[in-house]
Amino acid sequence: MTPSTMGWAEPLKKVLRQLPAPVFWLGVWQLSAFLVDWRLEGRGNELLLPYPVSVLAALGELAREPSFWGNVGTTLLRVVLGLAAGYCLGAALAALTCRSRWCDRLLSPAIRVVRAAPVASFILLVLLWTGRDAVPAVIAALMVLPVVWDSLSQGIRAVDPKLLELGRAYRFSRGKLLTLLYLPSLRPYLLSALTTGAGLAWKSGVAAEVLCLPLPALGTQIYQTKYYLEIPELFAWTGVTVALSLLLEGLLRLGARRWTRGWPG
Repeated sequence: MTPSTMGWAEPLKKVLRQLPAPVFWLGVWQLSAFLVDWRLEGRGNELLLPYPVSVLAALGELAREPSFWGNVGTTLLRVVLGLAAGYCLGAALAALTCRSRWCDRLLSPAIRVVRAAPVASFILLVLLWTGRDAVPAVIAALMVLPVVWDSLSQGIRAVDPKLLELGRAYRFSRGKLLTLLYLPSLRPYLLSALTTGAGLAWKSGVAAEVLCLPLPALGTQIYQTKYYLEIPELFAWTGVTVALSLLLEGLLRLGARRWTRGWPG
């Protein structure tokens, strides 16, 4: 086997190992749609559970429309902005609450309230305070913030105090303490917060779009297809949302691992 062939063989093996689960669930979907169709004797099957081929055809028709890519791009931008804002704010609050006991007593209850409150309540409140186009990004940031704060707070408190004492004994600057001691210890917490936050940002952002109906938006399209009982299109838009969420999470995980690979420790 030549080196070039070996280079292609390993990715191909990885793809083949991932195939059984999607094929299985696709078969379950096809069988379930067939049983629904058989039960209804071919009447109204598309209103309950369309066949995979119907959803694929609907997706193909949607993808040929320029507005499709506008909806996808705008929602993706809102989610990424909300994720970035929530991550940065959560990291800053984690550092602040771990450094100051008074800040911890003051801010921790409020962050826990944000984490426990229903997403729909925040969506409606933010809709009253801002324009509907800003709601998805704000909601995504609010849902990501407590996750990042909790994960990084645990990571900061888990840093070995003996290493910190040693760093202070050698008179490390704050920059050295951060890069040589804190960041290597926080690496798994940073990655966990990023991937978990990405999923939450996507789900909460699209949910906000469904309720406040900005234009353009994936959530608005999901609502409209449900309202007009265009069920294959509803499945298609939902599939696009799930695929984009998984893609964003995978890209963020890959990028974060490459970024932290050069860190000490």
